[in-house]
Amino acid sequence: MNLRTVAITGAVALGASLMIFALSLDTRLLGDQSGYKPAQPIPYSHALHAGELKIDCLFCHTAAETSRHAGIPPLSTCMKCHETVTNKAGTPLGKSDPSPEIQKLRETYTSGRGFEWVRIHRLPAYVEFPHSRHIQAGVACQSCHGEVQGMERVEQAKALTMGECLTCHREENQKQQLAGRLPQAPADCSACHH
Repeated sequence: MNLRTVAITGAVALGASLMIFALSLDTRLLGDQSGYKPAQPIPYSHALHAGELKIDCLFCHTAAETSRHAGIPPLSTCMKCHETVTNKAGTPLGKSDPSPEIQKLRETYTSGRGFEWVRIHRLPAYVEFPHSRHIQAGVACQSCHGEVQGMERVEQAKALTMGECLTCHREENQKQQLAGRLPQAPADCSACHH
């Protein structure tokens, strides 16, 4: 063997060893943040709002119907309810609710500041995921985000990897074909990567 071959073989062996070591530490795919569940500036229970109260996802995440991003709702969206909805005693929740979280929400809103919410679901910059196209196709939010209506604190329930997306598209296309319709979910690279 010449010196160049030895160097290349050594580099490949080192790279493979590092990859095996890295995989032994965490078997997630690159970009997989499943289980990520950060604390927010105020605890917002999706289990209460989306679960118990059955508020539709699109009431708060209005941009999901028309845009690439679902968006984080502004505090004015929260105040639509918390200034007008009353508690069991008939008092508006936003005005005299004893909850410190609601009081913090109201004070922040009236000050005009706003919260710095911690983003949970993040795809790599080279991936395009148009929420509007999926909503218009009838894809349920839970398909990608998990059973959010049962989460006290939202977490990234799925890996959101290319494999998950392709599997979903292929399964949807198979259903369409079995129903005698043309497949609508693209499975080519340019559909998500520009």
